[in-house]
This record gives sequence, C-alpha cells and structure tokens, in this order.
Amino acid sequence: MPEIAMKQDIEHKSTLLLVDDDPLIVESLGFMLGQYYHVVTAGTREAARRQLAVLVPCPDMALVDLGLPPYPHKPEEGFELIKELINNNPMMKILVLSGQDNDVNIQHALTLGAVDFIAKPADPDLLLSRLQHQQRLHTIEINRETHADTRLIGYSAGIEAVRNQIQQFADSPFPVLIEGESGTGKEMIAKALHENSKRMHEPYMVINCASIAPDLLEAQLFGHRKGAFTGAEREHKGFFIEVGKGTLFLDEIGELPLELQSKLLRVLETGEFYRVGETQVYQSQARIVAATNRVLTEEVSKGSFRTDLYHRLGILHIRMPPLRDREEDKQLLLDHFQQFYADTVSPFTLDDEALKLWNSYTFPGNVRELRNIVIRLGTKYPGGIVSRKQLNDELETQLSAETLSEQSPLLTDEYIVGQIEAGELKLDDLLGDIESRCIRIALEKYNNNISKAAEALHVNRTTLYSRVQKLGHS
Repeated sequence: MPEIAMKQDIEHKSTLLLVDDDPLIVESLGFMLGQYYHVVTAGTREAARRQLAVLVPCPDMALVDLGLPPYPHKPEEGFELIKELINNNPMMKILVLSGQDNDVNIQHALTLGAVDFIAKPADPDLLLSRLQHQQRLHTIEINRETHADTRLIGYSAGIEAVRNQIQQFADSPFPVLIEGESGTGKEMIAKALHENSKRMHEPYMVINCASIAPDLLEAQLFGHRKGAFTGAEREHKGFFIEVGKGTLFLDEIGELPLELQSKLLRVLETGEFYRVGETQVYQSQARIVAATNRVLTEEVSKGSFRTDLYHRLGILHIRMPPLRDREEDKQLLLDHFQQFYADTVSPFTLDDEALKLWNSYTFPGNVRELRNIVIRLGTKYPGGIVSRKQLNDELETQLSAETLSEQSPLLTDEYIVGQIEAGELKLDDLLGDIESRCIRIALEKYNNNISKAAEALHVNRTTLYSRVQKLGHS
C-alpha cells in the first residue's frame, strides 16, 4: 500500500460511492479503501440511486462497474449510472472499475463523464493512486469554483448570444429557464445571472432536484418544523427562506416530482409557500433560475411536467449551445483548461495533425468531456507534444454508417408474402434489418454524428451507440 502524504482524519474522510454487484469485490475494496475514505456501497443502479438520495453531502467520488444487474454481462446499466451520477453532481469524479474494458466501452464511459477507467483485476496500489489523483483534482476544482469568475469562455456566435441574454435578463425579477445538453455549462449561466445582477451581494444557493429523494425534497425547498415527520429532530428553514432576496438555482428542474410542481408554481405566481407541518404562510423574495438537460416541451407532452409551470419558468429563456456548434471555441477552451490545471497537470502541446483532429471532433460530452481529455493528456504526456494518434486514443470511437450493412431487403408486401410461403421469414432477422437500415440512413444524413442521429431516431445516444456496435459486429 503506498504512503499517503496526508492521511485524512477519520471524521473528515471524503465519501466514496462504490457500485459493484460482486460481494467479494465490494468487501475487499471496502476494507482496503475504508482506511482512506468513507465508503458507501451499492450493488445495482437503483441501489446507487437510493444511496444518493440520502447522502448529505453528495459523495466526492464514485467507483463503478459497468456490468450491473439486471444485465451484468452488458455495459448499458453502467453507462446509465454514469449519466445519472453526473446529472446528480457535475463535480463528482467517477472512475470506472470494470472487466468490460474494450476500447469502445472505455471511450464511451469517458465521453459520458467518467474521468478514468481501470481494468479488472486492478492492482490495489494503482487503484488507490488513481483515486487520490482525482481527489486532488476535485479539491482544486471545488476551491477554484468557490472563487471563480463567471466569464463564459469563447467567442462563437452562440456564446455571444448567451452573454447578451445574461446582460438583458440579469436584473429582471422574472424566472429564467436554462436549457442545454449535459456538460455544456448551464450552471455558469446561472452564476453569471446572479453576479451581474443587483442581487450579487445576496445569497446564491443551488439545489439539484435530482439528487434529493422526492419525499425529502419538499422539506429541503420549503423547510419544516421540528417533528413534522419521522427524523425531523430539528426545524429547517428551507432554501426559499435561507436564500432571502438572493438567487435560488433549481438544477435538473425536469426531475421535480409532479406533486411539488404545483407548489413551486404557487411560489412563482404569488410568492407564497408553507413549511412542512405548518399552516403559517411565508413569502418568498427569491429570484428563481432553473436548468434542465431534458426537452421540457416533450416532458409536457408526456404529462410529466406541468404546462403552466413550464410557461411560468420559461418567461425568460436561455439555451446553452452544445460544443459541436461552437467550433471557434475549442482551442480557447483547450488553453483555458490547461491554465486552470497547470499547477497539478503539466501543460502539453498538440502537433499540427492532432490540432486538426481536435478542431474536427464533435465532443458529444461537451465542455465536460473536453476538460477531462485535457486532464488525461496532461497526466499521460506532461510537458510533451501530443500526436494525432495519442489524441485519437482519448476520443470516443467514431461510429460510421459504413459499420452497418446496406443489404437490407426491400420490404414490400409481396416480399413478405413470398418469405412466409417459402418458410424463410425470420421476424427477428427482419426487424434487425429494418433497425440497421434506419440507423444507417440517419448516420449518413447527419455525417456520422451520433448525437444528431440519436435525436432524429428518438433514442438516447447511449442506446444508439450500443445498437450500432451490436449490429456492426453481428
């Protein structure tokens, strides 16, 4: 076991979420890592979700397996868990510990937001050193986040439009709804709205609607009296009272339960709310900013988000553009993150061919993915010149329409009747052909951009990614 420069006091250990369905691995890693971290374990994605709902504060780091029940031999559950953890806490450092370590799985996990991938079986010293490296980076990010300015990096038309909207909306008393894909930097907009407003000296508070169990979220938002429910051993003012005249940022507003949506709507319309267990009416003076990576119009259509709340929140609306639409900003962001981490991760230089690849890559994980790539390259090639191949090894495998067969049959009624009469119709094969054709056409239409193809096919990117891999190797 390597020596630790400063072993934390047991009462001040960082919390590590360990997710693996193998009891032996959980027991052995829990024992080893428990000397350095407060280890919380889960055997499934659902169990991990339950742990997150009750853990306060949220874990700094997570160590997760890809192969989780109910499909332990496939990576899909692990991929979904990574997305949920990131949505729950964008600052969390997620390391993957998995035997499903082919290049495709590694790169997709990193694109989704994981910061490292360690193959099983892992050397204990290596695992611990990688965890400690990420813990140091997490501490740096938290410290700098506390004192960071709110300037948005970039000069693309999309970012300039966002800057203009921030200036226009900053002093307005009306709510602002920020929409955009995961990893684009929506909280930066919320902070900038606050810092550029007359409320800048008032509190700025953040609550992630996806990170707190629904039955506790109401008490966190609106407060509760002592004894209002089991476990309420003391009164809690609630965010709406604590933030006063400041800004309350409701992140992942699309996850807000329906029963709380009506109560939030009442606050937005009248300012009135009740603490749990009380009949006294309180009056909110907070400015509300909300954000989501969901398409709320679709959630409204499905009945999972109230139409009136959507229109009330979206009086003022800002959309953070994905990085693929910010071509001019990729180099600026590269330079920014190299400077940001310079005292921990040595800067590197991309050669000409690597720089061309950098500028042509679509960064499906957006700014978060770009940041993580900078960290990995700086860790692997400190002070060095990075080649195109070395950079390409850090990027998600490029999926292509060429991966899929173009020999799908022409599905006329006559063809199907002929296949049935000949006793040669196999429904599963036929459905596979249809799926392959649809995916191939979508990829061709969008120049192999898997994010746009997934959007056109109304499936999430991870699902499409997995299907292309399956069809391409079947």
